[in-house]
Amino acid sequence: MKKVKLGEVATFINGYAFKPQDWSSEGKEIIRIQNLTKTSTEINYYSGMIDKKYIVEAGDILISWSGTLGVFQWRGRSAVLNQHIFKVVFDKIDIDKSYFKYVVEKGLQDAVKHTHGSTMKHLTKKYFDNIIVPYTNLGEQQRIASELDLLSKLILRRQEQLEELNLLVKSRFNEMFGDPLNNNKKFAVKTGQQCFKFSSGKFLDKHDRVFEGYPAYGGNGIAWKSRKYLIDNPTIIIGRVGAYCGNVRTTHGKVWISDNAIYIKEFKNSDFNLVFLLELMKVIDFSKFADFSGQPKITQKPLENQKYILPPLALQNEFADFVALVDKSQFACEIAIKVWRNSLKFSII
Repeated sequence: MKKVKLGEVATFINGYAFKPQDWSSEGKEIIRIQNLTKTSTEINYYSGMIDKKYIVEAGDILISWSGTLGVFQWRGRSAVLNQHIFKVVFDKIDIDKSYFKYVVEKGLQDAVKHTHGSTMKHLTKKYFDNIIVPYTNLGEQQRIASELDLLSKLILRRQEQLEELNLLVKSRFNEMFGDPLNNNKKFAVKTGQQCFKFSSGKFLDKHDRVFEGYPAYGGNGIAWKSRKYLIDNPTIIIGRVGAYCGNVRTTHGKVWISDNAIYIKEFKNSDFNLVFLLELMKVIDFSKFADFSGQPKITQKPLENQKYILPPLALQNEFADFVALVDKSQFACEIAIKVWRNSLKFSII
């Protein structure tokens, strides 16, 4: 199959650098990256005059190239495009939009390892234009795109099943333990200070960040691999800073925890099953404790002051057994998604 550079396929128009003073309560929606990725429901509008090249219509293909790399098809009303997003103008060669989306997504995945910036993914325009993608005649493009559309639908269905399984766990928790915030089932209660010793993680020097090593957790999951570990026991990690501060996850075995996270260093009693405690903390939702005066962050104090229900350990263990069964179903879904995603990736090559 022939290979071409993206710069030879289409023209890519970067969005307009809107300022907060440009925002309005009416007019055309300003398309921002967080609106495309659905990480924010907040919508800003623009009611002024603007060059038509920044106007996006339903069906247009958009590519985010800073912070988040992704390809999207706009399905909303006529809108205006914010900076750090390309609008694709197909004015150079014949290419099917659906096929284009798939080959560019693959190209962006390959490009991630070449991105600039230690905390953000960012592509320069020069690098983007030189990304190599496969190209064939229009009929073959449409055939490939049709097959990939089918795989995408299968993946979407499995993702929906994963969400249904997550909701099943939440429903089971509510059935067994009620609302832990008002403790309507009248369980014993203790404060975080009575139950745990919280600690912030430690900064991981760049020289200790390696390709193969111990998982190193940041504010939102595994951020690197480390040549050394900080703890060697099961615990819960809480994101301390960033957009996802307050998120919680369990960890097992030898791991490093960076200073972007808080973790339970010590359990002062054995009243908690870790699986139950994780779901309890998700329901409490630590993100509500975030300070947004600068970079979003939380401190240990509200975690210590928070009250935690203490159901009988046997009841917690029963819930954990149920979660283990759900986990098996989720694992099967994730394996299917992984296989189909690999098929997506290699169907184009």
